[in-house]
Amino acid sequence: MKICVAQTRPITGDIQGNIDRHKKFIDLAVANGADIVIFPELSLTGYEPALSKALATNQADGRFDDFQKLSDTKQITIGVGVPTKSNTHSCISLVLFQPHQTRQTYSKKYLHPDEEAFFISGQNSTSLISNKTNIALAICYELSVPEHAENAYKSGADIYVASVAKSANGVEKALKGLADIANKYAMTVLMSNCLGQCDGFECGGKSSIWNNKGVLLGQLNDTDEGILIIDTNTQELIEKTM
Repeated sequence: MKICVAQTRPITGDIQGNIDRHKKFIDLAVANGADIVIFPELSLTGYEPALSKALATNQADGRFDDFQKLSDTKQITIGVGVPTKSNTHSCISLVLFQPHQTRQTYSKKYLHPDEEAFFISGQNSTSLISNKTNIALAICYELSVPEHAENAYKSGADIYVASVAKSANGVEKALKGLADIANKYAMTVLMSNCLGQCDGFECGGKSSIWNNKGVLLGQLNDTDEGILIIDTNTQELIEKTM
């Protein structure tokens, strides 16, 4: 299986513009044989908590139909970041498109204290993507909560994919934390981070992949958009910038 993480520079608040950009990353991932591609936290809006209520939507949004068509025709699983509606508040979510399957939403359960004024904790019916192997998803702050990775391991995850929006300073802490998770639980770990301005800070990129011993296998830089792919059978890496 080939798993891809994308590193994007979102257009603040422009869902349709970001959808159009996402399609180019998906095309590049497909051209390089990816079976799964995961985008950064809130990749379709940019990480802008103050805008989340106005921008929140759900997995049935017709603007997402092209993602489902790409998933069906290209046989690829796609995870995009977007705020989703939940009563009077919104959740930080990944909407998942799998070939010829009902769309699913994974919502962030563990919120950073700064997010609690804008979002509510998400409750998920599933914590794993199963496609020949078990893949656990994490959204940003969740990787810093020990119970999250432990629960993923206990659920049978072989791979842990973190979708984040980390600053230049914050990403360094995340890199160490994810390497430790990979080593402790013998999981292959991937991180998808973004670039550009988010909520008043500059995102730090460095999307990365570690093997199940915590050894860094590959990393994008902190300036270029691109994709990073690992073949979980051969450990071969593919890196492409855009």
